Amino acid sequence: MGRWKGIVLIIFGSMLWGASGPMMEWVLKESNLSVPFFLTVRLTVAGACLLTFLRIRGKPIFTIWKEKSWLKQLIIFGIFGMLGVQYTFVAAIEASNASIATLLQFLGPIYIVVFVSWKSKMFPPKYQIIGIIGTLVGLFFLLTNAKLDQLLISNEALIWGLAIGVAFAIYTVYPASLMKEWGVLIVVGWGMLIGGVVLAVISQIWRSDEWGEFTNYPINLMTIIIIFVGTIAFILFLTSMKYISPVETSILSSMEPLTAMVISVIWLGQVFGAWQYVGIVVMILFVTWLSIAGEIKWKRKERMAN
Repeated sequence: MGRWKGIVLIIFGSMLWGASGPMMEWVLKESNLSVPFFLTVRLTVAGACLLTFLRIRGKPIFTIWKEKSWLKQLIIFGIFGMLGVQYTFVAAIEASNASIATLLQFLGPIYIVVFVSWKSKMFPPKYQIIGIIGTLVGLFFLLTNAKLDQLLISNEALIWGLAIGVAFAIYTVYPASLMKEWGVLIVVGWGMLIGGVVLAVISQIWRSDEWGEFTNYPINLMTIIIIFVGTIAFILFLTSMKYISPVETSILSSMEPLTAMVISVIWLGQVFGAWQYVGIVVMILFVTWLSIAGEIKWKRKERMAN
């Protein structure tokens, strides 16, 4: 029962996060909202609402602030994990589109492999090298449509896109112990609020003249939907990890870029070249391969140890 619960959570979480990308792309194109302003509102409102909901239900949301070691980890996660993945993702959408941004997020496992190899001072095993090369080949097709003399996105979009992978790797790996100790909802709620407050201070949102954008009916309604959908997506994604293996998470989260792509094509009129579609499939296959091969190797070692 628990496994099926995890499968349902990751599928719906991935689809909701994938759907939120085109929504954000539409808001940024149809309004004068900047990335810092939009994200500040989104994170602070979502974080405050989630924590208020938990407090009403009698959860001790402030206890974590009394534990200095946990508080330090929470602040790091809020700034570099939650804010990091949100900012790079939305900035990449603004510079390119939701489909490209969502797919570049899939580079996260490569950064994890490189970091682990660097930390252990060991060359990556063969299966990881195959996975990295295959993913990069898919990325090449996606970004060039198999034409060596052209890049289909701007340099700014490419930089933000590559940064998504780093932020997503931090977001996925770093808060594991935090969530095990304090629960997903409290960590996500505080992570959003901390990230939003930090960004508000940096951007000095109180001086912004963008507040008037929320008097526009379609913009304010879509922003509310994005806040709700994105928050639920984060919660479902992270909660699913309690019930299913990393392999299943990797495979089923492929619903995220597929959802973003379908919505972008139908709603926003996004057009892809034939080789870009090939690149999308190749990237998803090899990122999945990285997880599957790693899980198989880990189980073999476990059997040999026993």
